[in-house]
Amino acid sequence: MSAMDESKNEGKRQWKSPIDVLQHDLLFMDKRAKEDVAKIATAHEQVVGTLNPVASKAEKLRNEIRSVQDELRNAQSRLHVSETRVGKTLEQIEEMQTVVNRSAGVKTKQRGRSSGRKLSANFEIPAGLKNYWFPVQFTSKLHEGDILAFELFEMPWVMFRDQEGKAVCVHDECPHRACPLSIGKVIDGNIACPYHGWEVNGEGVCVNMPQVTPQVEAGRPCVQKLPCEEVGGMIWIWTGEDGIPIPPVESDRLLPPTNKGFSLHAEIAMDVPVEHGLLIENLLDLAHAPFTHTSTFAKGWSVPDLVNFQTAAARALAGNWEPYPIDMSFEPPCMTLSTIGLAQPGKLESGVRQSQCKNHLHQMHVCLPAGPKSTRLLYRMHLDFLGWAKNVPGIQKLWEYMAGQVLGEDLRLVLGQQDRLERGGDVWGHPVPYDKLGVRYRRWRNSLDDVSEKEQVESDMRTLSAGEIFMEDLYEV
Repeated sequence: MSAMDESKNEGKRQWKSPIDVLQHDLLFMDKRAKEDVAKIATAHEQVVGTLNPVASKAEKLRNEIRSVQDELRNAQSRLHVSETRVGKTLEQIEEMQTVVNRSAGVKTKQRGRSSGRKLSANFEIPAGLKNYWFPVQFTSKLHEGDILAFELFEMPWVMFRDQEGKAVCVHDECPHRACPLSIGKVIDGNIACPYHGWEVNGEGVCVNMPQVTPQVEAGRPCVQKLPCEEVGGMIWIWTGEDGIPIPPVESDRLLPPTNKGFSLHAEIAMDVPVEHGLLIENLLDLAHAPFTHTSTFAKGWSVPDLVNFQTAAARALAGNWEPYPIDMSFEPPCMTLSTIGLAQPGKLESGVRQSQCKNHLHQMHVCLPAGPKSTRLLYRMHLDFLGWAKNVPGIQKLWEYMAGQVLGEDLRLVLGQQDRLERGGDVWGHPVPYDKLGVRYRRWRNSLDDVSEKEQVESDMRTLSAGEIFMEDLYEV
């Protein structure tokens, strides 16, 4: 045998070692097994489709639904882009028309706005804001003998229950030496000052003056009182000076539907060191959630390509957020309501309406104007699931902790806005389409000291048709 033949045989023997052969066989068997499994799966689908036409049609229908959903999402995206472009084009046309009219000496009126005044925020509380009923406490939180001290419009007030159990509210200041009545106690339905024991009833009348003879002030009104009403599980007061209208808004506007299985889970009150309008605008803005609430309710949310608030027909301050399953509305003077649809407890699903979801969370936020830079915040939560949870010991503490965590994420931003506003910053310098609900609130707020403008703004809120709302949206920002 030649040396060359010996070398070739040696090379063949090295490649065909037992391990090489085994490895080659295993790879070949794995490949054949995958091919066989694929053939079996295909054959199984064919058998199922033949024996069970319904299953085959269902799968086909599911595929068609997925395709339609994809097309719908794409269409919605194109529609929103088109709306934005149309809006910008109309703004440019209006600007050109204004220039032409000015050169011709013609006065024009802005469309979609009741005045040409620039949108602005400040710390001034409009006097007209007082002419509303304000919910200041939950009915369930004021028991016989309880005392609630709070501020509204920079005035201290104290609330308690009189001899008949009715909630009453008077100025939190003893007529004798101006000591806060709220640090005293309730005696037979009257509030007694802890300084010298003077007692004031729910009508603001001094009914007892210990150690004084004769009691010259007894039986005379000596403390300002406010009208009180209990509606919708809340205690409301009237601070206006233009006469007392009918009691506050209908309770069914503030509560979830009674036939949907909702139950009350939390009622929380807290004081917040920010201007109440800034806090309301924060609550009316959902676009910030995936950037701000990354440690609480929006943890894991993706950032959508487009966020839009779709206005409800005939209600300019109500609508739904796209792509989230959330309906929201603002109820003057200071209530924000929202209903959130959950695909399953604790999980939000985008691309659907809240009415299509199995579980729901209904929230009410009340932002009371305590002072120029302070808010009394009331929060109420209903759920149509987890009914057993409300009876778990300590659950209220858990809800309070969670509410505090969410509020904390917002506060660092709103406090920053407040600081910049104090320094002359413009918090409404460049609004965009998803700001429309906040814009409408601010326009309403800015109109309160102008009677004719307020009437026009509130009339627009009540009477806009679907077509008018669309045009308003184009001019909104």
